[in-house]
Amino acid sequence: MLPQSSKKRNDKNHPLQLGPFRIDPIQKVHLECKLLVMKILVIGGGGREHALVWKLGQSQEVTKVFCAPGNAGIAKLAECIPIWPTDTEELAAFSADRHIDLTVVGPEAALCAGIANVFRARGLPIFGPSRQAAQLEGSKVFSKRFLLKHGIPTADAEIFDDARSARQFVHTQGAPVVVKADGLASGKGVTIARTVEEADQAISDMIEKRIFGAAGAQIVVEECLSGEEASVMALVDGKTVKLLAPAQDHKRALDGDCGPNTGGMGAYSPTPVADIGFRGDIHEIFLRTLAGLQAEGIDFRGVLYAGLMVTDGGPKVLEFNCRFGDPETQVIVPRMDFDLVEAALAVTNGTLDRFELKWKREAAVCVVMAAGGYPGPYERGKVIEGLKEASKLANVTVFHAGTRQTAEGQIVTDGGRVLGVTALGENVEDAVDRAYDAVKRIRFDGAHYRRDIAARALRLASARTTQGRT
Repeated sequence: MLPQSSKKRNDKNHPLQLGPFRIDPIQKVHLECKLLVMKILVIGGGGREHALVWKLGQSQEVTKVFCAPGNAGIAKLAECIPIWPTDTEELAAFSADRHIDLTVVGPEAALCAGIANVFRARGLPIFGPSRQAAQLEGSKVFSKRFLLKHGIPTADAEIFDDARSARQFVHTQGAPVVVKADGLASGKGVTIARTVEEADQAISDMIEKRIFGAAGAQIVVEECLSGEEASVMALVDGKTVKLLAPAQDHKRALDGDCGPNTGGMGAYSPTPVADIGFRGDIHEIFLRTLAGLQAEGIDFRGVLYAGLMVTDGGPKVLEFNCRFGDPETQVIVPRMDFDLVEAALAVTNGTLDRFELKWKREAAVCVVMAAGGYPGPYERGKVIEGLKEASKLANVTVFHAGTRQTAEGQIVTDGGRVLGVTALGENVEDAVDRAYDAVKRIRFDGAHYRRDIAARALRLASARTTQGRT
């Protein structure tokens, strides 16, 4: 028997749509049987994809999960396929050949390469926005122009394609400023320049030295906003927006938000920053964004991620992503009290307005264990020990990010961010304690991690407790 949400979706008055296909009521019985033996393909091979595979595989409708290319942790839950995420035609051929019922895309590179366009052109159901919609992440220039055009709160900015003009602007405006490479740079193409000299160096690195390749051909120089950062994602089916639980990421490599930017060194959810009087404002940002997309004829079906700065004047958009965040997914997915497969189908079918998102009350914390030297050069192939010991702890899940299994059966490092050690707890403090207890049991040469994940939330909780006693 199908879950209640599936019954609603197959109601005679609401013919089901899978991707571009319209299912007539006469086909309902056949389709219900098919949904009970669904095959899922997840694209990607990091910690985010491990969390997605873990959650999607829990659905009663799913009997088989594939992942391309996957990693050592994912391989224990799904069949890993050696196809790179940007090999869109090969992935579409695999999906058609294996009769995949739903493909869920993790990394932005695949979306910006147009994987959703390729799949939909072949009539293959896929969860993820089109190449045009993915420009919100793929191009900081496109995104900034979009934000300003549609009156969405964001930092003031100017766009440059030559270093001399950019430097003149910075010297006139003064510091601090934020310098962003236009294209994809694995989360590292943003420099928060506290001095004019730092801004000059960032401009030179991006435009002249091209340390990010073509991604730095254009740059955005914007005002440096102050406040608390928050990550809020939403499911979007082209006409409906539903917010996911908020999270807070930790981008800097070192404790105290020091060191270079990374792809993310940890996260926690829920975050009080996004809930203190700003929930309505955040929802309004997403509604304005959807209205802007509709006005420009862009069909967005997937996850829209807003990196926000909660300022004294309200939340403002720092950046958009067009997919699940990493490592935010590792703390949001464990708190989901709904079937992610059902939710993904509601997005692809345009029936999100009839789907209810429910959340567990527990908090979740993820601590990223990274390779020595990350986000700079690092070595691979370091043997990881203690994984089984850590995974046996109650309410702890170790999501693999950059790992592989050797011919001898050892799990070794194979990326900059190696593991995302995630724990659920009664509150953030409890989740923090559980996560770090697990981290201490895992060892590999050169491992480093931040020791202050969720510290802001703990300080706020402590302050509230103190105020309540006075």
